[in-house]
Amino acid sequence: MSWIESFSFVMRSSFTAIREKIEDPERMLHQLVCDMEEELETVRHSVAAALADEIQIGKEVERTRTEVEQWAARAETALRRGDESSTRQAIEQKLRAEERLATLEKSYASQKTQTEKLQSSYRDLEDKIRQARHKRTLLVARLAQADSTRKINCALDHANGKSAFAEFSRLERRVEREEAMSDAYDRLEGRDPDAAALAAKFSKEEQRAKLEEELEAMKQRLAPSGS
Repeated sequence: MSWIESFSFVMRSSFTAIREKIEDPERMLHQLVCDMEEELETVRHSVAAALADEIQIGKEVERTRTEVEQWAARAETALRRGDESSTRQAIEQKLRAEERLATLEKSYASQKTQTEKLQSSYRDLEDKIRQARHKRTLLVARLAQADSTRKINCALDHANGKSAFAEFSRLERRVEREEAMSDAYDRLEGRDPDAAALAAKFSKEEQRAKLEEELEAMKQRLAPSGS
C-alpha cells in the first residue's frame, strides 16, 4: 500500500537526511517525526474507513439473514393455508436471499480480515513512531553534546594556536633558533664560543693582575727612601 511505502521511506531516509542537511538537525528531526505522525493519521483514517465498511457489511448480513428467516416463515404460513403458489414464490425469494447472504458473508469475512490487518499495521506504526520520538530525544541530546564538544575543541584550538601564549612560545623558539644559527656560523669560521668565553675570562684576570703589579710598583717608587 502507498501509505506503508511512504512511511517506510520516511523511516529509512531520516538519518540520511540528517547527514546530508546539517544546517539545523534538531529542527529536521522534529519535522521528520511530524511527517511520520501525519502518515499515521492517514493510516488511522484508512483503518476507520475499513472498519466502517466492515460494520456496514455486517449490518447488511444481519438484514439479509432476517430476510431469509422471514421468507421461510412466509412459505410455511402459505403452505399451511394450502396456498402452494404463494409458498413457491416465498421459497424463491428465500433462495435469492440465501444467495445474497452467502455472498455478503464472504465479503464480511474478507473485510474483517483486511480490517484486522490494518489495525495491526496501525499499532505497529504507533510503536515505530514512539520509538522515533524516543530516538529523536536521544539524537537531540547527542547533537547538543557534539555541538558543545565542537565549541570546546574550537576554543582549545584557538587557545593553543592563536593566543598570546602561542605567540610567546613562537618568539622564544625564534630566539633560540637565532642563537643556534649564530653559534653555527662561529663554529664554521673556527670560533668556538666556549673557548672565546674562556679567553675573555683569562684576559680579564691578566688585566687585573697587571693592574695590581703596576700599583705595587708605583707605591714602592713613591715611598720615602728612609722608611
